[in-house]
Amino acid sequence: MTIAIVGAGLGGLALARVLHVNGIDAVVYERESSREARGQGGMLDIHSGQRALREAGLIDQFHTIARGEGQDMRLLQPDGTLLLQEDTPDDAPLDRPEVDRADLRNLLLDSLPEDTVRWGRAFESADHGLLHFTDGSTATYDLLVGADGAQSRVRPLLTDARPAHIGQNVVELGIPDIDRTHPDLAAMVGRGSYWVLGNGLSLAAQRNGDGRVRIGLSFYHTAENWFATSGIPFDDPAAARARLIDLLPGWDARFTALIAACDDAVVPRSISTLPVGLTWPSTPGVTLLGDAAHLMPPVGEGANMALLDGALLGLALAAHPDDFPAAVEEYEREMFERTSAAARMSADVQDLLTSPDAAQKMLAFFQPG
Repeated sequence: MTIAIVGAGLGGLALARVLHVNGIDAVVYERESSREARGQGGMLDIHSGQRALREAGLIDQFHTIARGEGQDMRLLQPDGTLLLQEDTPDDAPLDRPEVDRADLRNLLLDSLPEDTVRWGRAFESADHGLLHFTDGSTATYDLLVGADGAQSRVRPLLTDARPAHIGQNVVELGIPDIDRTHPDLAAMVGRGSYWVLGNGLSLAAQRNGDGRVRIGLSFYHTAENWFATSGIPFDDPAAARARLIDLLPGWDARFTALIAACDDAVVPRSISTLPVGLTWPSTPGVTLLGDAAHLMPPVGEGANMALLDGALLGLALAAHPDDFPAAVEEYEREMFERTSAAARMSADVQDLLTSPDAAQKMLAFFQPG
C-alpha cells in the first residue's frame, strides 16, 4: 500500500523516517526544487519532540547538533531593566536544547533512502487514489498525509478551517557573525535567547549555530494589513531599520543598537493560527500533521508537535500495516488531544506576551511562586 506524504518539513520527514525504521516505504513530495532551495529559518527549542527522534533512531545524532547553551535566557523590560537571567551549566541535561532548523531537517533527510523525497513536485489536488501535481504529473496513493504547512492544500479534503490572523505582525532581522562584528552586542545577547517585552511590542534575539543572531520585532494588536500602513519601507533596508527604531520610542539605546547593526535582510511576517481544538471526522485515505493540522502561535510548540505527529502516526501505521483507516483513527484521536492542549497553552503564552505588563507576567510564568 502506497503512503504519500506531501511536504518535506520536519513532521513529514519524521513520519517517513519512523516508517523506514519499521520497514515501511513512503514517498515524500516536496514543491521546492532541492533542500537548499530556501532558508529554513532560525533555531528551534526541541523538548517533547525528542521522543520522536528517539523513535526515529536519531537521538544520538541530534545531541551532536543540539546547542545546550541555547537554553540560556535573558528577560528585560524596554527601559533596560534585567528581570531574569538563566545561564545553563555546561554539563546540564539537554532538556530544551536549541537546534538549527536546517541542521535538524538535514539530519532527517540524510537518514532516508535517497529516492524517498521527490523534489519539485507541487501538490495540486487528489481524487480517487490519484495525486495531481502542478506540473501535470500524477502519482497513486492509498494514504495521503498532508504535511504541507500553514497554507496546506491537503487540509481542504478534511475541513473548511483556514488560518486566521491573530493581531501580530513580525519583522525579522539579523546580525551575521556577531562575535566578530559586534562583540559588545554579542555579550549582551548571550548564548541563547534574549527577550525584551513591553508596550505592546517585543524584541526577541536568539543566537544561531552559524554565529548569526536572529532578531524578531513583534507588533501586537495590529491588523493583518498593518505592514501596508506602518511606514516601513521594506525595499530600502537602511530606511526600514531607521523606521523600526522610530517605532520603539523610549526603548533603551542598547536595544535600538541591535536593530541598527542588522544586515539588509528585513522580512515581514504576519502571524496566523488555526482554531484551538480543531478536529475533523476521520476519513479513510487522508490525514494531516504539523501546521497543516494545528497551526499555533510561534512560542515553541509547533515544531515539537510536528515531530511527534510524524513519529506517532508512523508507529500507528507500523502497528496496523494492513488497516490504514484504523491506524489513522488511532493517531488522530491521540493527536487531537495532545495538540489541543499544546495549542491552548500556546494561546495562553500569547496572551501574556500581548498584555500591557508582559514582562512581569512572563517573569511569573518562568518563575512561578
